[in-house]
Parts: sequence; C-alpha cells; structure tokens
Amino acid sequence: MSILKTIHSPADLKKVPASKFPALCQEIREQIIGVVSNVGGHLASNLGVVELTVALHYLLDTPQDKIVWDTSNQAYTHKLLTGRREQFHTLRQYGGLSGFCKREESTYDTFNAGHAGTGVSAAYGMVEAREQLGQNHKVVCIVGDGAMTAGMTLEGLHHAGGLAKDFLVILNDNQMSISKNVGAISSYLNRTFTGEFYTKMREETGQLLAKIPHIGQDVQKLARRAEELARGAILPGLLFEELGFRYAGPIDGHNFEHLLPTLENALKMKGPVLLHVITKKGLGYEPAVQNPVWFHACPAFVQETGAPAKKAARPSYTQMAIESLVKLAREDKRIVAITAAMCEGTGLNAFEKEFPDRLYDVGIAEQHAVTFAAGLATQGMRPVVAMYATFLQRAYDQVVHDVATQNLPVTFCIDRGGLVAEDGTTHHGAFDYAYLRHMPNMVIMAPKDENELQHMLKTCVTYDGPASVRYPRGVSLGVEMDRVPTALPVGKGELLRDGHEVAIMAIGVPVWHAVKAAERLSAEGISTAVINARFVKPLDKDLIVSIAKKVRYVVTVEEGCKMGGFGSAVLETLSDAGVGGLKTKILGLPDWYIEQGPQDLLRERYGLTPEGIYNSVKELVGDGAVSLQDGMPSMAGHLPHGDEQGS
Repeated sequence: MSILKTIHSPADLKKVPASKFPALCQEIREQIIGVVSNVGGHLASNLGVVELTVALHYLLDTPQDKIVWDTSNQAYTHKLLTGRREQFHTLRQYGGLSGFCKREESTYDTFNAGHAGTGVSAAYGMVEAREQLGQNHKVVCIVGDGAMTAGMTLEGLHHAGGLAKDFLVILNDNQMSISKNVGAISSYLNRTFTGEFYTKMREETGQLLAKIPHIGQDVQKLARRAEELARGAILPGLLFEELGFRYAGPIDGHNFEHLLPTLENALKMKGPVLLHVITKKGLGYEPAVQNPVWFHACPAFVQETGAPAKKAARPSYTQMAIESLVKLAREDKRIVAITAAMCEGTGLNAFEKEFPDRLYDVGIAEQHAVTFAAGLATQGMRPVVAMYATFLQRAYDQVVHDVATQNLPVTFCIDRGGLVAEDGTTHHGAFDYAYLRHMPNMVIMAPKDENELQHMLKTCVTYDGPASVRYPRGVSLGVEMDRVPTALPVGKGELLRDGHEVAIMAIGVPVWHAVKAAERLSAEGISTAVINARFVKPLDKDLIVSIAKKVRYVVTVEEGCKMGGFGSAVLETLSDAGVGGLKTKILGLPDWYIEQGPQDLLRERYGLTPEGIYNSVKELVGDGAVSLQDGMPSMAGHLPHGDEQGS
C-alpha cells in the first residue's frame, strides 16, 4: 500500500513510523521523477532534499511553525506533503501548481521566491514579527550552498546573528568538497554538540570564561576554535560562529538515523543556529546524479534514459547569441564575459570552452557582476554581462550608478526577455525595457530574429557607452544568417512595410507577428505600415514621426510591460513632435504579474500573436478605415520558418 497516498497534511506524516521513512522517500522520488519527466522542472535539487523535507515536517508543527525555502525551486516534496499531491501533475502548467512556493497556493508556503538569496532575510523578518507579537513558534530557513555567494544571504546572517533570537538556518550543501566530514563519527559528534546537556554546559562555560578580567572574550573565542577543531570543520564553522550563529555539522542529509536526532536537537537550541547538511543533487535518479547541471532545470525527458523528450528543430536564441559573441571575441581580445551563476543557462559555457581565462562566473552576485564589469571597462576592456532579464533587476542600482552615470562601455546580454513560460511570475522578463529606458546614456536594442541579433551584438561591443540587447527564451526563427556581423547605426529603425491608414510599430519577437497581421489587414483594404523599431532607446524619431503623420492609427507592440515601456516611448515621441489627431493603442503586458503557462498560450491571452494584433487594429479602426491598397509587395516570401517561437 502506498504511504504517500495516506498523507494529506503534515499531521498524517506524524502518524507514519520513522522506520517507514526510507520507503516514503522512494515513493516521493518516483512521483517527482514521473511528473517532471512529463512537464519539465527543477529535478536534481528536489531529489536531493527529500529526506530533509520529510524530517522537517515530521518534527515541526507546520504551518504554525514556519519553513522558508530560499529560491523555493526545491519545494516539490514540501508540496507533496502539504495537501497538494493530487494536483501535483499540474506542476508548472497553466492554472496549475507553481514550480515555486506561493503564498496564494497554500498556507504552508510562507514566502514567494524565485530568486536565490532572499530566504534568510525573509525568514528573519518572520522571527522578529514573532517576537513583536509575543508568539513562540519556530522559524526555519533552508538555503543552498550556492546562495551563500549572494550578498543578501550574508547580510541576513549578519543581522540575525547580531540580534541573537531563536532562529534555525539549514545550509543544504549538495557539493562534495567536504564529504570527508560526513559519516557516523561526524554525526555522533554533532548529535553530541546539539544535545541539551552539551548546550547547557557550553552556555555556562561561556558565561564563566567571559567573566575572566581582560582576557575573557579572547578565551571564549579560543574555546570555540578548539570546539571547531574537534568537529573537523574549522573554516565553515568559524565563519558562522563569527557571524553569531552556533554551528552544527556537517551531517548526512539522507540518513534519518543521523538527520532526525540532530535536527531535533538543533530545533531545541536557543539563539541563531546553523545546521550544515550534506545532500546529493539528483539522488535516486542516476541520469540526474551524473548530470545535475542539465537536470537542475530541465525540459520534459524520457524517464528510462534521461534524454530530452523532443529535440529542438533549430538552435535557441541563447545559442545564437553566444555563438556570435565567440566570433566577436576572436577578433577583439578586450571582450570578456561575466555571468552570475548562470554559465549554462546563458550559454556562456560555449564561450568558456574557447576562452576559459576570459569568462568570469561570480556566483549569485548580480550586483557585484555589474560593478565588476564597470571596473573592467574603466581600464579599456569590453565586458559583456549575460543575465536573465529578471535577474538583472537585482543589479538595477549598479547599472545606474556604476555603469550609466560613467557612460562606460558595458554590454548587457539580456536573456529570457519577455514571456518565459512555465517558470512563471518571478521569471517573466517583463520589465527590462521600462527599467532601463529611463537611464541616461543607455542604449536598448531587441532583434526581430537571430540574424539581427548578431548585428546588435556587434553594435553593443563597438559602442562607446552602455548598451543592451534583449532576446527571448526559445528556438530561433530559422532565418538566413549574414556571414559577417555588422554594427547597426545606433537609433535607426527599419520600415518593413509602408502604409497610409495604420502604422504598427513593433520591437523584438512581435515584429514578424506584426508583419503577418499587416498583410491580413492590407488584404482587407486597410493599408498598414510596419516599423521594426530595433531600438527602444534611442528611438528613430524621424522614422516614427514621418510614418505617424501619414496615418490615422498607431499601434505599438512589445513583449514587455506597457507601463513605461516601448509603447510609452513612442507616444512620448509623438507628443514631443506635436503629432496629433491619431488614435493609438499600446499592446504589451498589463499591470499585473503574469501567470505561468506556455509562451504561445500567454501571447494569445495578451494579444501578442498575429491574430491578436489584427483584432486590436480592427477594433481600433472600427468603421473608419479607408479601403486603400498600399501597393507594397507582400513580405510572405521573406517570413522566417515557423509561425511561433518554441518555448
């Protein structure tokens, strides 16, 4: 009989004998592997925290006690144990369960997070709220070892350690650099070090040492160092102890005989405690163990082999961007690449293969990455910062203060611009046009296809100031590539179709959708022009104004937020030029956080497909259209292969 099917809440888990936990964990792994193989998701990290999650919900009284998952992409077991097993097959699907924790989804989800490094700060906020309200529940935060490179994690630890309130941070370490400290002896020592007798003795001894005149504090520190030496974990323990945390670990995060008693003791300890747990990414599924990077966030795959369920017909925009960057780097030795723990995700592993000494992965430290790039640029280098649009948000002030104000030649390759499908709210690149557009000196580009992308990269790395190029998630369009990338004239757009009644002005992915909509409109007698803006900033004011003066209707299209984005820029330009008498409409993403779902479905929902653009123009024009053919040749023979971008 299935154990997992009997668990509808953590209260049911408490009825399960601990001796059956290994069997339960096996069921959980099978469930996660089965679902993720169908829908994609974060597999390796979730398989690594199964035992830890079971132990936490078994020992804690959730949701009264609070569990905060840093990043929260490793909370699949947490979802299965908190009443969401029957909906688990809807994971990351439109209208289904989120791939991250979501407060709107369950009372057991205490904080929404899709970016690493937020957990400790959020959890400590809950600790202080508990103290202010006179409550006595426990607060536990689970952070990965990768999140320890995030400055915000260290800031949170520094704050929490200094105020000395009861707070447990669990460091989920899935690297193997300290595996020698894992085993029965280490577990025994840590059970001893977290036991009630030891804790009381330690506190009393510390108080006694502190009273020694003049040297008490130094003797206390010496005692702590001796304790760390006995545990065989000098460096990590000292770091956390100096931050004000009592350190325990490392222990085996997959062995319940070690995990349960150590965790139980850690939960009884007073003040800030850091428990160091060693886990293995992908445990229970050999392909994920062998290739944890690919299975960290993977598409659907064949469960029997671990191979992708389907192969992309064409290279992704990410691949095309980095291939172009590699070509440019061969010609210009000043070009170096920087990323923040996303070497594979941004495609820079291909750059690293050819230029290993010119690639800098700074860890989850986006702010440092941007200012580091600024420093390089001051010395004549041409740094290229490659990040997802949603992650660059975290370095907003550094882009403003350290790059733009000094007009430094830093290139920003903004990956995953626009809708990114199943990762949902925290990962859609909706805001980059708007949050970059108001920065003086910043140049902002977005290509209509991969051929234009290579020319924009060339434009960026040869421009003497900050410049960004934004490209989407998904496969490229299959257009013919020019042999040599050429810098574009900065601030110059492209007229793809002329027209006399309607002008559709588009940027990025929607450009070809606009062309298709225009062809349909023109076939119906509504003469429609299409501008490929190429630049959000500086706009091609001459082109935009000249076309706007010829038409009665202007529609702008962008895969980004309407508020403050490309469409806003166009309307500001028309206002400044005194162009009046137009009916206008901005197509883009509305003023709310976009839900998860396939790219094509979301584009249809928000009117960003050829059909959606066509319908918007028809609604705007109403009965006022003049039945004129513009006489321009059809672009049908020049359209890229395929109607929609792959997700």
